[in-house]
Amino acid sequence: MKLISLKICNFRCFYGKMPEILLSGEEQRNTTIIHGNNGSGKTTLLNAFTWVLYEKFTAAFASEEQLVNKRAIAEAKQGESVECWVEIVWEHDDKRYRAKRECRAYKGETIEQGESKLYMQIAGDDGRWNLPQQLPEDIIGRILPESLHQYFFFDGERIERIVRSDNKLEIAEATKTMLGMKVLNRSIEHLGNAKKALEEELRSIGNTETRQILKQKEQKEKETEKLTNRQTEISQELSHQETLKKETSNRFRDVSGAKDLEERRKELETQKTTNIDRLKQSKEALQKAISTRGYAVFLPEVSAEFRAIVNDLKQRGELTGGISQEFVNELLNSKRCICGAELHEGNHFHENVSSWLDKASIAAVEETTIRTIAQVDEIDKQTPKLWEDIDKEQANINQFRQEISRVETQLDNISEELRKNPAEEIRNLQKRLDEIEGKIRELTLEEGENKQKIADLNIEIENLGKQIAKQELNEAKQAIAQRRITVTQDAIERLTDFRYRLDKHFRVQLEKRVQEIFSSISFKNYLPKLTDKYELTLVENTSGREASVAASTGENQILSLSFIGGIIDRVREWTKDELMVPDSSTFPIVMDSPFGSLDEIYRRQIAKIIPKLANQLVVLVTKTQWRGEVEKEMTNRIGKEYVLTYYSSKPDCEEDVIELDSVPYSLVRQSPNEFEYTEITEVEYEF
Repeated sequence: MKLISLKICNFRCFYGKMPEILLSGEEQRNTTIIHGNNGSGKTTLLNAFTWVLYEKFTAAFASEEQLVNKRAIAEAKQGESVECWVEIVWEHDDKRYRAKRECRAYKGETIEQGESKLYMQIAGDDGRWNLPQQLPEDIIGRILPESLHQYFFFDGERIERIVRSDNKLEIAEATKTMLGMKVLNRSIEHLGNAKKALEEELRSIGNTETRQILKQKEQKEKETEKLTNRQTEISQELSHQETLKKETSNRFRDVSGAKDLEERRKELETQKTTNIDRLKQSKEALQKAISTRGYAVFLPEVSAEFRAIVNDLKQRGELTGGISQEFVNELLNSKRCICGAELHEGNHFHENVSSWLDKASIAAVEETTIRTIAQVDEIDKQTPKLWEDIDKEQANINQFRQEISRVETQLDNISEELRKNPAEEIRNLQKRLDEIEGKIRELTLEEGENKQKIADLNIEIENLGKQIAKQELNEAKQAIAQRRITVTQDAIERLTDFRYRLDKHFRVQLEKRVQEIFSSISFKNYLPKLTDKYELTLVENTSGREASVAASTGENQILSLSFIGGIIDRVREWTKDELMVPDSSTFPIVMDSPFGSLDEIYRRQIAKIIPKLANQLVVLVTKTQWRGEVEKEMTNRIGKEYVLTYYSSKPDCEEDVIELDSVPYSLVRQSPNEFEYTEITEVEYEF
């Protein structure tokens, strides 16, 4: 998807029909910069893209029901309607599209805004614009699905929401959409439906025992489906409860008398999480040591017996060699000994040399024995080291458990203190928090139980399937139906395995790319991690152990930006070879205020890297965000540049300008009338 242009008419602060904004998409100059002060319309422009394509708005976009420009409404006659529209032109897969969404406001005793409507045209080979054969929403959804729009059109100051705990499921689903996982899911679902139909056919023609087994299998599958759906509900409810817990905890900080306790609780919860992570790592290290080296514990008696056998053979002279059979045979064949004596059959020289054949036959055994002794020596050395490692990890486990217990006791004390606090508001907040934590515990337990039940049911279903396959199928129809079921099940298993491998491989590649991008921006030695649910976390390596990091807002912004860049980069690579992902290797990014709360180092690094993350970049910035290191790093990537001039109706407004290429452009001006509005001016360059 390559954005070509944006047109606006009477959309929020933009009065009348604005000049067309042409968006740069050249390979080297792929960046369009739009300058504007806070409140001048940058967020409005960002939402112009999301409104026309998806009828969606960002969190910072207030009063969604008031889209039509107020001046245009004020100047309209009573009873008249005022149009408001946004039009975007883009290219995709060698086709050019034009989408226009419009709505109207009707001026009466009250201002009423009508429903929006989306129109689309597609350019034909003859250059004419034609109506599409499908719904515009379906076409846009195939090119860039709605669930993914937040990755390409976003508010930079609020980008850290991507790594918030209540956003995990959304991240996972959106990422898997880009990966093409939904195609596989639909294929598996359709095959499952086909298999049910085939089993129904077999039930109608099969014998009594076959029908009975099929019925049992169907019941088990229904139970599994019900539990799986419940697991999805639990995941969603857990995310919701975690959000409520966070919001409730934050409210403590605003209540006098509870702030210090809540800060201490947050600190203790961080300690608890860190110790839980370390406990998990120690358990995994212990399991690995036992599973990979535990066999050495059972070998001392065997190795001692082996050494006794070797010593006995040496004492009897049965391991004395040093001359190979090949060497002795060469002497006999040449009929001459190394001392010069003739070796003819029957003489005593020939008999003496021939006797070495039996002795030489054990040379290979001796060589093997020597190598085996070295290996046994190495195994014997492993045993003390194994016990040392086991003792170390056991000590760590006990230490972490004690630390977790200590922290939990302190947390309980804080909660009890808040429950008995004289202030009713504090007691009520703690009561609410207790209810939320209780709900989280219940859901977590149910989730674990359901996971085990699903695993047990799957084993039963598999066994029932094997029983069906073993049934006597004498009739030709039964045999055909069974073969079809077997083939369908095999296809489901292969696709399921492929989906798992595809997801795992993509996730590993994505994590690696996110780490590369984050490392190129951040000056801290933190490492982004991506779980199997696409949950983003930051860790640091302390004394050889990974520990979670309480990331700052700036670090979360960088982490989120790295995640977006990683997704675009990996999917862009996959689209060259894979058919299940969106059929384009070009992705745009439109971002508002990406440098807001970052310091100089991070601003410079992000300014340097973001033009490389996407094929096309549109950045909306204030004068303070642009100047200095950002301007220096991005100037050579600019293909188009615009300035938003805000006309203020305030009588004593302070005017503001920005100088670009030694030319001043107005950012704020005195309005010639009583209305506030914004105009768009293109910056003229000769590249």
